[in-house]
Amino acid sequence: MMVRRIALNGWRNYEWETFEFSPDTNVIRGRNAQGKTNLLEAVYMLAAGRSFRSRFDRELVGFGFSAAEILADVQAQGREQTVRIVLTPGRRKQITVNSVKKTASELAGTVTAVLFCPEDLAIVREGAAVRRRLLDSAISQLRPGYAAALTEYNRLYEQKSAILRDYREKPSLLYALDDFSERMCRLSARLIRYRAAFASRLDAAARPIHREFSGGADELRLSYKTVSTVENPFASEREIYYAVCEHQEAHRKAELESGQCLTGAHRDDLEIEINGKSARTFASQGQKRTAALSVKLGEREIYLQETEEYPILLLDDVLSELDARRQEFVLNRIGGGQTLITCCEDDGIAERTGGRVITVDGGRAAR
Repeated sequence: MMVRRIALNGWRNYEWETFEFSPDTNVIRGRNAQGKTNLLEAVYMLAAGRSFRSRFDRELVGFGFSAAEILADVQAQGREQTVRIVLTPGRRKQITVNSVKKTASELAGTVTAVLFCPEDLAIVREGAAVRRRLLDSAISQLRPGYAAALTEYNRLYEQKSAILRDYREKPSLLYALDDFSERMCRLSARLIRYRAAFASRLDAAARPIHREFSGGADELRLSYKTVSTVENPFASEREIYYAVCEHQEAHRKAELESGQCLTGAHRDDLEIEINGKSARTFASQGQKRTAALSVKLGEREIYLQETEEYPILLLDDVLSELDARRQEFVLNRIGGGQTLITCCEDDGIAERTGGRVITVDGGRAAR
């Protein structure tokens, strides 16, 4: 799994530039605000069909450009493919793979990538939304059906939230409330089964990595938590649906009073424990960082199991946030697949990895 070359046109601060990557380690270096992360963001777009930094595609279009384009030659599962993505404000995203039109969810699996950025060090210490995003991003790349269901769920959530917010001024909106609630329960059941299965695999993959990382001093445990009426998140979709409906019925009055959606998959969490205690509450900062790194490296192992190829590993300035021991642990585990690492010019990462060095300066590749 690799990106051989990528061309960017009107993407962020890139007017027009091309990059060729080594199949092994690529170190993207340069001063701050030159476009290093923008390049990783474009590679991530090839895998996820979306940005990891911006909610709106229009923010990805460079100043003075009417559209942004990514054109990339990739290799996956023994096949050479060309992926083209065009973002035009006010229009639907255009995606083609070998000139065949695709949706963002259908793009999943063409390229797979695991991203680790400084914000991911907050996986343990922040709220549940951060961990849901981790699950959603990972599963969407492996299961296109999940990505489609999640998109529909988010749409229903926004519409139901609008009803709960505005029904006092427009009482007629309440006629649609139960229909939105029921549809959200159905999709919640589907998302819960996907998430529970992935969380179980992530627990199995991350535990031995964390054990090695901590020198056997700490034991990591990941578990999936959803609405209280779902006793078994591995049950059939039908059983989970009825359990979520039960929770919905019990909280209907509270939703009307609070004006908020209180039932559904948008409240799920991935609980992280170290030595049997909540890592978020009781772990030291060093333990939290070790746990976060182990989770991301565990995600990489799942992609390997699933596709028999390592995903592209994107490390966005994350090594500068780690002490020397943790840096060495990560660098010693990134072999076997393509890795793109961004770093500053003077932090010595390029010399330590021995990989291809790409210098970025003002949205241009220094040649």
